[in-house]
Amino acid sequence: MAGKFTIGTTSAMLRRRDLLLATGVCLLFSRDAFALPEGERRLSLKNAHTGESFNGPYRDAEGPLPSAISDLATFLRDFHVNKTGPVDIAMLDFLADVMTATHQTTATVLSAYRTPETNRRLMATTFGVAESSQHMYGKAIDVTFDRDLSGTEHAAIAMKRGGVGWYPRSHFIHLDSGPRRTWELDGSNFGQLLAGGKLVPLRPGHFPTVRERLARSRALAQQEYLSKKR
Repeated sequence: MAGKFTIGTTSAMLRRRDLLLATGVCLLFSRDAFALPEGERRLSLKNAHTGESFNGPYRDAEGPLPSAISDLATFLRDFHVNKTGPVDIAMLDFLADVMTATHQTTATVLSAYRTPETNRRLMATTFGVAESSQHMYGKAIDVTFDRDLSGTEHAAIAMKRGGVGWYPRSHFIHLDSGPRRTWELDGSNFGQLLAGGKLVPLRPGHFPTVRERLARSRALAQQEYLSKKR
């Protein structure tokens, strides 16, 4: 691909890279980050925890758009501690490709960037959280859709790239730009749920829904906030 660029196009891409670096956002680039022939790519996202949304292009024929990537770094931040992290363009492209292939117009984001401290906290309360989670590197995102979530998961696996996790009981899928692998967790090993600000055992045969998982995350965030106010 690089051999097909004109001098003018190469200069424009170098300027774009400089502008991206100037935003202060830590970006992770694949080798094709500045070489997509199809031009503009768009995403329409809602954040289930903050109520925020992102709707618009995040890249064009010259590469990632600085203002959009800066907005996405904020949108995908670790809301537990209100910290932004790196943004991996390959992860965004994976999500966009999955949504395009399955005609999904909007994705609801349940989890994106996580600080190491948040990841450790979730490891203690949520089954299936990896110690070296791709979320800590800005390479992973957990999303749900209003329709055909199973079909979306199958489409992601068929693309044979990155990681695809399927959580049917909790109604979401995990996508990441790390090594190629797939897995499924049905929720049967979720042992505890945060209720009333305290961890309590789950009833036998009960699996946490997306609503319950969100409530747990919000309660954890509230606990963190109150502890900082003391």
